[in-house]
Amino acid sequence: MSEALVELSTLRDMVRWGFTQFQGARLFYGHGTDNAWDEIIYLLLGSLALGSTLNPRWLDARLTQRERTQILQKIKRRINERLPTAYLVNQAWFAGLSFYVDPRVLIPRSSMAELIEHQFRPWLDPDKADIILDLGTGSGCIAIACAYAFPAAKIDAVDCSKEALDVASINVAQHKRCDQITLIQSDGFKNLNERRYDVIISNPPYVDAEDFAALPAEYRHEPAIALAAGIDGLDVIVQLLEQAERHLKKGGLLIVEVGNSQATVIKRFPRIPFVWLEFERGESEVFLLTQEQLIHHVKKM
Repeated sequence: MSEALVELSTLRDMVRWGFTQFQGARLFYGHGTDNAWDEIIYLLLGSLALGSTLNPRWLDARLTQRERTQILQKIKRRINERLPTAYLVNQAWFAGLSFYVDPRVLIPRSSMAELIEHQFRPWLDPDKADIILDLGTGSGCIAIACAYAFPAAKIDAVDCSKEALDVASINVAQHKRCDQITLIQSDGFKNLNERRYDVIISNPPYVDAEDFAALPAEYRHEPAIALAAGIDGLDVIVQLLEQAERHLKKGGLLIVEVGNSQATVIKRFPRIPFVWLEFERGESEVFLLTQEQLIHHVKKM
């Protein structure tokens, strides 16, 4: 690293050298990128506050010694500690928006961004979305993306973790959504009393015990409470199915991401008519149910 500090002077130098280091380190990519090239670009842009896309005009810009030192330290930590780049630069992107993140919250990577950008069409009339619940908000990215998509709606962002809500509050303030989003500490629906919503959207923990034990080192830096969901990965999903109906308005929607527990959900609840949503970006591991479907099918589980 000391040699690199002396000899690397431009952003172009750092891109080339960092790419080589990542290529040889056998890192796992899954927090916003899927390869060494995109990962080093992510780290450099985040470290230098240059946005989300590399502008070629910056490649030959010279870096100060302080900038080079900080970048090299982050590259070293990414390799030696397997710390996700999002935590190293305290920035992640969701629905085209920038969010502050640190190890108190899961790093945003949900395909539901696309659904929110389309205002839940064709399943919802956007003009009728008056109140939305983001259950398990973490960094607040889903709630804030919903606030942009539905500027007239009120949004409750719920999490059982006070630490996660502290991060969410940073993002709500940065996006100037304090008047639109209410942060609530609650274990599921427990502290929501009789509130009812037009949409309940959730990216809950859904990793089963076997998969959790096999997670790459990068995922070990994320809060386990946001990932692990019991032996079969359905602990939280079952609670959502059992309790959501009481918190939905007539015609309301429940939208839940289940990730690699999709097959287990289908097998365990074969009679529930899940609508599995399709996305142009990402996998279709998100189901949708209406309040009426929850009443007629889930109560018979």
